[in-house]
Amino acid sequence: MVDHEKISEFLQVAKVSSPAFAPDGNTLSYITDAETGLPQLWAYDFKTRRKSQVLQTDDRVMFVKHLPDSAARIIGMDANGNERKQLYMVDGQHTLHRLTLDDDAIYQYGGASSDGRWVAWASNERHKACYDLYIAEVESGNIRMVYESDAATYNIMAWHPDGKHLLVQEKFTNLYNCLGLLDISGGNIRWLTSRRIHASYTNPRFSKDGKTLYILSNQDREFKSLAQIDMESYELTWLSEHHWDAGNLTIDEKGTQLAYTTNEGGVYRGWLYNLQDHRVIDWEVGMGTIEGLTFNADGTQLAFVFNGPTSTADVWTLDTNHLKINRLHCTSTTPSFEKSLRKPTLYNIHSFDGLEIPSFLYKPMNLDEQAPLAFWVHGGPESQTKAEYHPVIQCLVNLGYIVCAPNVRGSRGYGRTYIHLDDVRKRMDSVQDLVEIANTLKKEPEVDEHRVAVIGRSYGGFMVLASLTHHPDVFDAGIALVGISSFRTFLENTGPWRRKLREIEYGTIEEDGAFFDQIDPIHHTDRMTAPLLVSHGANDPRVPIAETEQMIADLKKRNHPIDYIRFEDEGHGIVKMKNQITAYSRMVNFLDTRLS
Repeated sequence: MVDHEKISEFLQVAKVSSPAFAPDGNTLSYITDAETGLPQLWAYDFKTRRKSQVLQTDDRVMFVKHLPDSAARIIGMDANGNERKQLYMVDGQHTLHRLTLDDDAIYQYGGASSDGRWVAWASNERHKACYDLYIAEVESGNIRMVYESDAATYNIMAWHPDGKHLLVQEKFTNLYNCLGLLDISGGNIRWLTSRRIHASYTNPRFSKDGKTLYILSNQDREFKSLAQIDMESYELTWLSEHHWDAGNLTIDEKGTQLAYTTNEGGVYRGWLYNLQDHRVIDWEVGMGTIEGLTFNADGTQLAFVFNGPTSTADVWTLDTNHLKINRLHCTSTTPSFEKSLRKPTLYNIHSFDGLEIPSFLYKPMNLDEQAPLAFWVHGGPESQTKAEYHPVIQCLVNLGYIVCAPNVRGSRGYGRTYIHLDDVRKRMDSVQDLVEIANTLKKEPEVDEHRVAVIGRSYGGFMVLASLTHHPDVFDAGIALVGISSFRTFLENTGPWRRKLREIEYGTIEEDGAFFDQIDPIHHTDRMTAPLLVSHGANDPRVPIAETEQMIADLKKRNHPIDYIRFEDEGHGIVKMKNQITAYSRMVNFLDTRLS
């Protein structure tokens, strides 16, 4: 059996997200699961250089935003991973005030008015399949619907500086949307971008006078770049051109500079754009990702979360005048632990049709004999495995595994053409990519070709099940976490607010049901030869737990070896540290036993 303490060392590394400067710039709020094992609200004091937990809650805190010119903060929480996010205000005395009313609804925060008197959100409380738009007065708690949805998916992106309009987004798919300006008093939307163009418009930020909207977009191009929209003429002008996707756009309070990132094959670079002289400066931290950019009040400091394979997630700041970076140590990882971590190398192959498929490849420090190989397959499918600290990957590498984390066709980050190469009837092409990588790596002299496992979460769980059923001779063990076993039953049972968006990617039961029946792993369990471990949270609103349990029932009828980890207090993923240790310890023991 594997040493559980050794596994816990990798899993107990704290995660951190959502940095937000207080209006006075003296403190920085953030979310971390440090010490408690559950994401909670914390604050860092720049004067004392100390961190402290702001409040203790029974459920995870999902984000934090400061209200303008106020000590109050807005946070979001759900219950046991059910993703039915509720909104709360935390006042200056750290007292919690609930703003939203329906435990069964989802509330997406849309920001605060510039005077801090009003907040906005989108919610599906009226009808579970669509989102209406609301504003609420912070002091009184009075709520008013300002736009009733016509079965479309709407979000509020920002308040206009005049306080009379809201910037709204209509979401067509997970990849494409359009932007409009909602008149709060009249309830009319003036569309700023075409509803007929397939394009993405993200991270919108208004200029201080409200006459210009800065965005990231891939309109008429492969990758998202920085642009601006004139609010009078609606004309879009490009401000930068990158051959990688830009992200994380933010603007300082004075409206003089922008900050954003580029995702360069899963490794991030930071950028500062001076709006006065149009000077562009790039900056780096190292191999890793840069997320959650936020300026302090005078724009001299930019806070962000840096997360690298050998530098675990933490809040850092950039001095925007001198380009000096500083780690705040909001988490407590030791330098000796980080020295034990391994950096990946880029490993590319050409798949069955000649398409180049990138992967990150991790190898143990002292590799003097053939090693078992494990694949970590991301979900989405429009997600991307990046150069970040991943506890399971680093744990497996430390235990002597070679680990490959592929970005098969359909992954984000490699252009809009690449991301559509697995749509609907092309679904199994991405599975074939995984098989091609496995067969190529098996030929490497350091890989034990008879000890190869595949692990995946969500859509990655489908990839695991599809690989084991359609290509049973390739992998020797599989682990599917919250995985899809049938697209037909998945679409029938997923949250109604998600079904339409997922049908664009996967297809519809009406038009593609026969294809689903052809590829769905649940119909091919008789082909599976490799032992399987599955895990699921009972409160999963995305991939219902029935997807896993129907697979279990079918395999048990065939006396196929299958292990099951079920969590009553989790949803689409494992959030609580104690549950992570339970699940990942069993995963490692499963691999150790099955691949021995």
